[in-house]
Amino acid sequence: MKNFFHSVFFRILVISLFTLACQSPVEPSPKPNVILIMADDIGFECLSINGSTSYRTPVLDSLAQKGINFTQAISQPLCTPSRVKIMTGKFNFKNYDYFTYLNPKEKTFGNLFKEKGYKTAIVGKWQLNGIEHQLDGYEDNTRPYHFGFDEYSLWQLTKSKKYGERFAHPLIEQNGVLLPRDKEAYGPDIVSNYAIDFIKKNKDQPFFIYYPMLLVHSPFVPTPDSPEWQFPELRSEQDNRFFVDMVEYMDKIIGKIIEELKAQGIVEQTLILFVGDNGTKDTVISQTQTGPVKGAKGNTIRHGNHVPMLASWPDKIKKPMIYNGLINFSDFYATFSEILGVPIEGDGISMMDVFNGEVTNERKTATTYYDPMWSPNVTQYRNVYSQDSRYKLYKDGKFFDMENDVLETQPLQDKDLNESQISIKAKLKSELAKFPELPKTSYVRGKNN
Repeated sequence: MKNFFHSVFFRILVISLFTLACQSPVEPSPKPNVILIMADDIGFECLSINGSTSYRTPVLDSLAQKGINFTQAISQPLCTPSRVKIMTGKFNFKNYDYFTYLNPKEKTFGNLFKEKGYKTAIVGKWQLNGIEHQLDGYEDNTRPYHFGFDEYSLWQLTKSKKYGERFAHPLIEQNGVLLPRDKEAYGPDIVSNYAIDFIKKNKDQPFFIYYPMLLVHSPFVPTPDSPEWQFPELRSEQDNRFFVDMVEYMDKIIGKIIEELKAQGIVEQTLILFVGDNGTKDTVISQTQTGPVKGAKGNTIRHGNHVPMLASWPDKIKKPMIYNGLINFSDFYATFSEILGVPIEGDGISMMDVFNGEVTNERKTATTYYDPMWSPNVTQYRNVYSQDSRYKLYKDGKFFDMENDVLETQPLQDKDLNESQISIKAKLKSELAKFPELPKTSYVRGKNN
């Protein structure tokens, strides 16, 4: 009997060792490709999945329905403040020096990805060399390389808009060369086609594409899908009605990128993030299921900094969801840091737990330091404010219920606050105490771009 048990034990041991020997070692999860698309001047209300009835955005709607639709993404109210913040993960008081400028001392998420072996590209709108102020290096066409991008196809790198627009007959700079002007060309097609070619070239290795779109910023002009495009003399005609065409063309371009990812068999392992950089221009009124929304770009009210945002990552996001937690623009850098396995620096909170479907670190407040240093019409809104999903407290003490007073015309008075509002205001005040006061004087250092 004893020999029998020894024999059985020996057989089990041999089988176990053989099984272990035959098993392949556990492979680490492959690095995802990452594409960050940031549309220019588009508020939350402009996507049909968010209730818009003025525009059709089927591609973005589909991504959100299969991935994550973020309903509380908070940008800076203006483009350069948002771009500096999202690229570096830092609040504006730490590194925002001028409108249309990113200080070369800063490290961007382009640098993060490049340091971890990714192929990197930026296509679309640059506007960060300080060309409007002729700052040191404003004609440096290697600046994107400095910030971690291997390749680029950009508008407004070393030439301001007075030399050429971004839409019809565009002036695009590509890897150190100004492309020949072409009256039949459309800027958004040039840069997005470059992104598609980059995907084809790098499909077998991890890559990062940052696509700050040329669309849907003014001037509101025809797209190649507009009937007016057939008449060259009308391609620069400006009218708010073309904003509809521009939103739909933006959606179409994103569809082209997704189709290329599918064609290359890499859409499953690609994280696509879409977000707006600030609210819609104030000349645009969009119809929604809950009523009209007037754009408020530059303003600190909800319509100035509440932007659409969605994420698609089939390998990671297994359960589609609507996420109502707050997202601050500093959170993108933190998220990329966690994806790359590097320490999280800056001022953000990673979104990886949201992607994993196990939210453990939900942001309760989002604080904005906003000193645009732009035109007086915008600088009048400079302020520091903290908010949760409903209430907003400014550094100057004004406290608003954004749900019942979206235009912020009636500050809540302390004597009228209920117990819950008193607690919320105290929390927001505590958050604001971590931020410096604005300088007493704001210097306007730029022109509308």
